[in-house]
Amino acid sequence: MNTHVNFDDLEVGYDVPALPGMDEADIQTPCLVLDLDALERNIKKMGDYAKSHGMRHRVHGKMHKSVDVAKLQEKLGGAVGVCCQKVSEAEVFARGGIKDVMVSNQVTDLAKIDRLARMPKLGARVLCCVDDPANVADLSAAAVKHGTQIECLVEIDCGAGRCGVTTTQDVVNIAKLIDAAEGLKFAGIQAYQGAMQHMDSYADRKAKVDLAIAQVADAVNGLKAQGLECDIVGGGGTGSYYFESNSGIYNELQCGSYAFMDADYGRILDKDGNRIDQGEWENALFILTTVMSHAKPEKAIVDAGLKAQSVDSGLPTIYGRDDVEYVKCSDEHGVVSDPDRVLKVNDKLKLVPGHCDPTCNVHDWYVGVRNGKVETLWPVSARGKAY
Repeated sequence: MNTHVNFDDLEVGYDVPALPGMDEADIQTPCLVLDLDALERNIKKMGDYAKSHGMRHRVHGKMHKSVDVAKLQEKLGGAVGVCCQKVSEAEVFARGGIKDVMVSNQVTDLAKIDRLARMPKLGARVLCCVDDPANVADLSAAAVKHGTQIECLVEIDCGAGRCGVTTTQDVVNIAKLIDAAEGLKFAGIQAYQGAMQHMDSYADRKAKVDLAIAQVADAVNGLKAQGLECDIVGGGGTGSYYFESNSGIYNELQCGSYAFMDADYGRILDKDGNRIDQGEWENALFILTTVMSHAKPEKAIVDAGLKAQSVDSGLPTIYGRDDVEYVKCSDEHGVVSDPDRVLKVNDKLKLVPGHCDPTCNVHDWYVGVRNGKVETLWPVSARGKAY
């Protein structure tokens, strides 16, 4: 899959944590490791699901920030494109060859709007979200200036309490402005209910999504009454895609974390009361870490601390083990409770990060492993692209 890294120019430890052909045991830590078999199964499973339900799947690039992973999602999962949250992120994917790129966020700064308007010249369909009538004129002026087209979706706040309008009349008013603006095209509705994605209870998540679906359905009908059709009615995440895909309203999913799976998402429950990381999705992303000290009898110290991960959603779990527990971290150290002293210095552990998105953003590389061997390295292409 990787076509843009010359491994001959890279040195293990200095440039990269591993090279293709190495044993998994020799990977330098801390680093991100991908179980390629599990990743491919996750991607294909979601792709098959979307296809069988007549849905398009626009994968969330902010999760992995990797052109290589996005291309794998296109190849194995039939993804139609990517969502990004920032213009700089979108530019990376467009330059990397992704042909359908949505900034599923508002772009209001004039300099950022100008960059957005230039992106179609990279050969990509470019979309963004709008929730402010005044934003329409600025987007139109930039598109006209560069002789390009920006497709716009009206964002609905369907429960997350962040961006988006809340009434059908506001949706219709902004959509009519977009439709009339030179250089712009009205593309539909963005309606992602992010606030409920991590609610443990399946029933609680469904109740929240049902409210969102009713709100979106009313907006779609209001637009139709004005002669405006939605090419995209987008939303749906790893914790809710089965609701949106059976709604009869949404036609595009925007799932991200399903491909890697993290500890916070993993604990939520499916309709049968089972954790979704115990049957629905597999853990494919790990922080590989090494025991660097065991001077204290009851605890081992590993080299993956705060600078190797994000703990905003909780501490990582240790994959495949219940005899040791990751209990604390500081900048450069992680503390693992080891009451039976089963670990030794230089032992390696695989951590499932609490939150994959910001964890991936602090690393340069993914090390792809299959059958105990390093198969590939993929750069975290859009790492740090936060503007």
